[in-house]
Parts: sequence; structure tokens; C-alpha cells
Amino acid sequence: MSQREIRFLEGPRSRWADFKFVINVCIEFIKGFRALHFSGPCVTIFGSARFTEDHPYYKQAQQFAAKAAQLGFAILTGGGPGIMEAANRGAKDVGGRSVGCNIVLPFEQKPNPYLDKWVNIRYFFVRKTLLIKYSYAFVIMPGGFGTMDELFEAMTLIQTRKIKDFPVIIFNSEYHKELLDYIEKMRQLKTISEEDLELFLVTDSIDEGIDLIKKCIEKFGLTPIAKKPKWYLGEKW
Repeated sequence: MSQREIRFLEGPRSRWADFKFVINVCIEFIKGFRALHFSGPCVTIFGSARFTEDHPYYKQAQQFAAKAAQLGFAILTGGGPGIMEAANRGAKDVGGRSVGCNIVLPFEQKPNPYLDKWVNIRYFFVRKTLLIKYSYAFVIMPGGFGTMDELFEAMTLIQTRKIKDFPVIIFNSEYHKELLDYIEKMRQLKTISEEDLELFLVTDSIDEGIDLIKKCIEKFGLTPIAKKPKWYLGEKW
């Protein structure tokens, strides 16, 4: 996060400074829309940037992404290393399309080498909007704060009916055991409803997760992007 964003979060500034911030946010959205418009229907896979290619979680993400790509989806990730790299790599393994929405961080998260296309975004809230806009489903692999942020953002939007019929797949019940225990506590104390437990699928089976995504295709269809980029607008695939 740059010093400009940190100052913005400290409190009120001048109207001119706030106006410039809004303009910068709009520019980020436009950049993201232009970059991802032709990516096609996507499945977004989240997870930690810290797992290396020899870790079982990395391999699971790679396998899940490969099967999702074979359904006709582009695989969309945060574009960085670890689980994100594994998912993009899985798409490439089977000839699928691989896309990244990379966040610009002070320690410079670089796009992984398995991306066909990516866009660098400065603001997390812009990035989250883009990831939801172009996704048919979220797959939550083992991860940290950022992964949990995406999970609860998605479930809140579904719970409040801002989006609907959106599959959220939490993969690896052992890793997420304490998280699931906490969600159960919320249910017991009635801070969430019984039906809110239906907002997501918990599974250790790649095939079960893929079957849920298939049901989404059966219900809504899988519509490839039919439009072609306009060279005079500087658009690219």
C-alpha cells in the first residue's frame, strides 16, 4: 500500500485530495475491465502465496484448476506465487486459459510465469470486485488473511443477495477445521442462519468440487466471450 492510500485511511482530507482519489479508483476499474473483458467465464482459485511446488496443497490446486479448465473455464487467480501459481499452472497443463489479477504490494508481488494475461491493481477492493465480476465460482484453498477476506466477502454478498447462485468451495476440511468450528459457533449463537451453511461446500474431493461447478453450468450455461477486441480501442485478448 502506498503512502497515498495510508494517508487516505487516516481520516478526512481536502475535497480535492478525495476527488483525485476517486478518479484514481475509477482509472483502476477501467484498467481492470479492459484487461479482463475477454478472459471468458472464469473460476477463481484463492490460496496462500507461501506454498512451494513440492507441497501437497500446491499439487491439489494444480489438479483442481486443470479439471476446471477442462470444463471450458479460464482460471483466474491473484496472479502471484504459491497456490495462485499452482492454479494458473494447472490451467496451462491442459491447454486452458490462465489469467491473473495481481495486487501491487510494497514487497512487490510479481506475476507468476503461467499467466496468459494479467493486470496489476493497486487497491484490494477494486481487485475483489474484478474477481467476483468475472467468476462463476470461488475455490478457497488453504491460505491466510487475504484468502479468508475473499471467502467472507463472497459469502456476505450471497447472504445479502447482492449476488446469487454463486458456488463457493472450501477445499481441505482439515486445514479449515477451526474456521468451520467458528462458523458452527456462529450458527449456534444465531449470528448466522441455518440456511447460511448452504452458502458454501466443504470438500476434500476435487471431483465433488468440480461437480458443483458443473451444476452451475447446467443451470446458467457457459457463455464464451463472443465479442472480439477492437484494435482502435487498444483492446487485446
